[in-house]
Amino acid sequence: MRVFKFGGASVKDADAIKNVVNVLREVGYSDTLVVISAMGKITNAMEKVVESYFNDKDAVQESLQEVVEYHNSILLDLFQNPNHPVYDKVKVLFEEVKGFLAWNKSPKYAFVYDQVVCYGELLSTTIVSAYLNEIGISNTWLDVRTLIKTDSSNRDAQVNWERTQQEVVSKVDISKLNITQGFLGSDDNNFTTTLGREGSDYSAAILAYCLNAESVTIWKDVPGVLNADPRNFENAQLLDQISYREAIELAFYGASVIHPKTLQPLQRKEIPLKVKSFVNPKDKGTTVGKGNGIEPKVPCFIVKKNQVLLKLSSLDFSFIVEDNISEIFKLFHDHRLKVDLIQNSAISFSVCLDNKFRGLPPLLEELKRKFKVVCHEDVSLYTIRHFNDDSVKSLQNGKSVLVEQRGKETVQLVVK
Repeated sequence: MRVFKFGGASVKDADAIKNVVNVLREVGYSDTLVVISAMGKITNAMEKVVESYFNDKDAVQESLQEVVEYHNSILLDLFQNPNHPVYDKVKVLFEEVKGFLAWNKSPKYAFVYDQVVCYGELLSTTIVSAYLNEIGISNTWLDVRTLIKTDSSNRDAQVNWERTQQEVVSKVDISKLNITQGFLGSDDNNFTTTLGREGSDYSAAILAYCLNAESVTIWKDVPGVLNADPRNFENAQLLDQISYREAIELAFYGASVIHPKTLQPLQRKEIPLKVKSFVNPKDKGTTVGKGNGIEPKVPCFIVKKNQVLLKLSSLDFSFIVEDNISEIFKLFHDHRLKVDLIQNSAISFSVCLDNKFRGLPPLLEELKRKFKVVCHEDVSLYTIRHFNDDSVKSLQNGKSVLVEQRGKETVQLVVK
């Protein structure tokens, strides 16, 4: 059994979907489970629907209509018969979204987010599955929410591994081609949950773990794992092999090509992860598995933008000690801010945070009661694994460095 994952870029339009077909035909699709993300930038579009629902009810219909028209244009390109059953299936999915927005009473943003944004994946897999069947590639569409069971932590759900294992083994016929969604799960009440942004890679790893798959392949628009994101750095270089340990380090620091949670279940069963190009599917790509470090061994650059740097000091110039730090970290946890870097001295404490859950304003309110707080928003956190002097200088050039931290293998810079 193999698990393939195709992201939004690989199914962004009719031509892209036809290319997925080419990939499957080139590399084979028997005994395969395919995990598919929402098409193109549809997750962002569905987030806009949620924003409108909370902040501008009059704009909800317009926001949703953009999503409807996007998918309808793809349907028209793929299915010449206007009476094809897929049109009704897609229509039903949109009616479900409208129905939820009409009857929902929950004021919780994260709950509403999960119930609405999930339709991006449900729509993409419905369309791709129908198209594959239409051209003679028989497959089974599976609702991943019946497979991956989680707690009720909306937007960042934790997997119930025991229940998920039971559901996957009982419901997936590994002798067939299966199509399912990434990113999604469901809680004990069968409400939809999501696994965090870019969680489709994690979904593939969860399913591979439960199925004892021989490998997971993530199909992307790059030739494999590069030592830097080519959108932010010039002359990015392909990495041929990466050990699990090294890949987990890169993911921890924010390498966007691999989701931070993806690697742990694969490592436990030593399932190799391959990152390959859907443009050139026969190229070798990158393999993540057992081994030492990376090949070739070159500096690896990672950047996390739109971060927050907080510098805290005591109001009376007393030491920042264990009790203070424990209290501060509890506040970070309560307001769902992820810590990416820490640096402290006797009377000050600096921390770089990811504010994706919008917890910063109430956090600052609480911190200012006990500490002097300096807040720098919209900073960037650069990490270099296996750094050398030239690589560090290339990042410092022309930038204001607010915090620098060095270890044996890693240097981190917070810059404005």
